[in-house]
Amino acid sequence: MSSVCVVVGVGPGNGEALVRRFSQEGYRVAMLARSQDYLESLAKGIPDTHVFQCDATDLSQVESTFQDIEEQLGPVSVLLYNAGGGVFKNVEEASIEDFEANWRINVRGLVAATKAALPQLRQHDTASIIVTSASAATRGRANTAPFASAKAAQRSLTQSLARQLGPEKIHVANVVIDGVVDLPRTREWLADKPDDFFVKPAALADAVWSLCQQDPSAWTFELDIRPFGENW
Repeated sequence: MSSVCVVVGVGPGNGEALVRRFSQEGYRVAMLARSQDYLESLAKGIPDTHVFQCDATDLSQVESTFQDIEEQLGPVSVLLYNAGGGVFKNVEEASIEDFEANWRINVRGLVAATKAALPQLRQHDTASIIVTSASAATRGRANTAPFASAKAAQRSLTQSLARQLGPEKIHVANVVIDGVVDLPRTREWLADKPDDFFVKPAALADAVWSLCQQDPSAWTFELDIRPFGENW
């Protein structure tokens, strides 16, 4: 039976690219997102992809979804946590609800997915948990207070998971995307920017795939990804 990959947070751009990359490698890919219509349209064009409508912040829904995945596809060996969101305001402009919403999707959701996936990941000789992060995790700018604080917490959680699960041969890695992802809406907003200004989702997916192939003697915990023109 083919290996099983779960992508939590599938949408246009990085999520879709991750689904395509792991499908190309022969994985059975479970696609999780709140929009079932979008997932179903995506599944029509990508082999061996499977739709699971799920809100990543709903703990009971996440748990039952992973149970369904195991029953229908088999035990998960790769968990890609791509769900995320951001409110870009300073601390005075942002509400407490803004902070809580950022924490729920970036941290609570990762906790829920990890708890649900671990019994399945542990059934394999080696397994992977890869988290899609952002440069805000390592630097808080004035107008990123809710997003940066949530991403920093997510990064710290991911590091804790890496230290705990490494001895079990479960590779946990954090992928810091420092740049603007190439999407129709970002192209529209930044119409004056050249092609090489943007992060290509397919190239990101290649990098994530390579992390999942690393030998345990030379694992990467954190991988920075950025176009050469990014001001870092």
